[in-house]
Amino acid sequence: MKKSVLLSSLLLTANVLITAAQPSQKMTPELLWKLGRFGSGIITPDEKNIIYSVSTYNMGLNKAEPNLFSVPVTGGPVQQLTNEPGSKAILKIDALTGRVTYWYDGRIWQMDSDGGNLAMLTVNQQDDFDNIRISPDGKKIMYTRDVQIQKVLGKDRYADLPKATAYVITDLNYRHWDTWSTGKFSHVFLADYDNGKISNEKDIMHGEAFDTPQKPAGGLEDLIFSPDSKQVLYVCKKKSGKDYAQSTNTGLYQYTIATDETRELTQGMNGYDTQPSFSHDGNRLAWLSMKEDGYEADKNDIIIKDIKTGIKVNLTAKWDESISSFTFSKDDSKIYFIAVHNGTEQLFSVDVKKPSPSGESIVQITKGQWDVTSIIGQSGNQLLVTRTDMNHAAEIYSVNLPGGNMHKLSDINDKAYNKLMTSRVDERHIKTTDGKDMLAWVIYPPDFDPTKKYPTLLYCQGGPQSALSQFYSFRWNFQLMAAQGYIVIAPNRRGMPGHGVEWNREISGDWGGQPIQDYLSAIDDIAKEPFVDKERLGCVGASYGGYSVYMLAGVHEGRFKTFIAHDGLFDLKSWYGTTEELWFANKDIGGNYWDKSNMRAQRSYSKFNPSNYVDKWNTPIMIIQGGKDYRVPIEQGLQAFQAAQLRGIKSKLIYLPDENHWVLKPQNAILWQREFFDWLKETL
Repeated sequence: MKKSVLLSSLLLTANVLITAAQPSQKMTPELLWKLGRFGSGIITPDEKNIIYSVSTYNMGLNKAEPNLFSVPVTGGPVQQLTNEPGSKAILKIDALTGRVTYWYDGRIWQMDSDGGNLAMLTVNQQDDFDNIRISPDGKKIMYTRDVQIQKVLGKDRYADLPKATAYVITDLNYRHWDTWSTGKFSHVFLADYDNGKISNEKDIMHGEAFDTPQKPAGGLEDLIFSPDSKQVLYVCKKKSGKDYAQSTNTGLYQYTIATDETRELTQGMNGYDTQPSFSHDGNRLAWLSMKEDGYEADKNDIIIKDIKTGIKVNLTAKWDESISSFTFSKDDSKIYFIAVHNGTEQLFSVDVKKPSPSGESIVQITKGQWDVTSIIGQSGNQLLVTRTDMNHAAEIYSVNLPGGNMHKLSDINDKAYNKLMTSRVDERHIKTTDGKDMLAWVIYPPDFDPTKKYPTLLYCQGGPQSALSQFYSFRWNFQLMAAQGYIVIAPNRRGMPGHGVEWNREISGDWGGQPIQDYLSAIDDIAKEPFVDKERLGCVGASYGGYSVYMLAGVHEGRFKTFIAHDGLFDLKSWYGTTEELWFANKDIGGNYWDKSNMRAQRSYSKFNPSNYVDKWNTPIMIIQGGKDYRVPIEQGLQAFQAAQLRGIKSKLIYLPDENHWVLKPQNAILWQREFFDWLKETL
């Protein structure tokens, strides 16, 4: 009897403990913005540790606070190395002493690999330095800095008018992404370096009116030293004006330090050429390359060049996917790369020394419902990477080679996620109206009960050729949406990479055609489920996804009860007249609107123009517009809101005057998410 009572007591206690340990919180906007965000990482020369950066957000200061951490490559306790506000970038780790040289607060600093013995090497603050690299031999330093080349501002053109605010513009491209051109260009500088001392700097671009890195999103990957420290390679689009606005033809340029000479390595290659990388022995150069000028979403291939012979080989020519990033193996026999494949980003390898023209030498290493988002480097038979899924932000993992087994190393957000209920994420296959198979992700509320009915959101991805994989967004966060009680369906409609090159290409020139039908197929398919409330369907999206929302608002035939469009294209004519990267509009829309003989373009401006369907709008819509968005400029959101208001449709405008195509400021982001869910509660 006593044993039975004792056993019951123990079982009851155990059950209480188990229950208490179960995650009970749901994701909120505030919790989401407390998460740490992985920045970049580097393996120490002894291959024992990874030093990496993590940013957390200070809501009071409305900005990020990055710091450096260390974790053993075999797993173990994480150590925080720095604890000061302000961005930090690792420049070099000494192979003999293990001392870490890094950039912080406009100066060069050094510390031991455990964060001890901190020393400031440079006294003078250099706030205008960016994209800094120290040469492999430690004798040179490279950085970028803006240089005034042209006089665009009135005060620069007329010395007696110092308060003039006018811009004098005679050609394209007069603004880009979120910045107006002031006549300054980002140039690569090279200088002598001696333990923190910088001297004898030289502009290796010799005053040219071109930018390195590429604007708006280029970075440190655009400029590298050769392994012998004798040369600098940089990526640049050496075009100006209208040619610049209509071309994606970036080139790789090689600057020889001893002779002060520059030559292009990619002549005759007409698309994007990016991410140059030398093999460890310096005998090969590899980079990513697209063929077609003006097609920013073309297939990205790995090109490798033998330095001695000059022979170039396309390692992935026959492979039916596009590469995101890559790195050489330690012995230079393989290249490891990341590519989207069947709705996830995975790790692959390709043989360098014996490439197969038909693609048989490409091997998939990892498989699973996650994204491999970056490659940090290799230690022995382990490849160190970062990984996300729709329930987890990026963490560091080791990948066993060649098997692909993965082991988690970092603990950036473990404390938060241990308390959070996660969402079930299912892969769903849907037949499209033209009889093809389309993958869609379905994300369920964390406490999903199939006997209940749930409001459901159709998520429309932007790009239009951006991957809809297992990414973890800090704004369009599926975990957050599901936690508010919504089922989310996110289809890999026409135009998504990861399903073959042809599927990816099919959206160009057909924005309002089959891709919109794919969206309708997705919502109709999920609406068949008994747990979906067919009277409470919503549709949300940004950029091309915002365009899709505007388009669907005119053709949905009563399916949806509410819409949310962020920075969407509403009127294609006015958009063509104000957007900046015209190569994108020329490729995807078909060209300008005044050439009546261009039937492809005329089809877009008539049949696929959302503003032409406003007479059929009859559903509440919330419109979000960034004031500094020059990709999809302000008139797009304002026109859509004004049309909805004049049509008498319940509508709301969220105007973010100091945000671009994205929402980057933390407090604006919290506001964005609060308004997003308030609108859904009110209308759905």
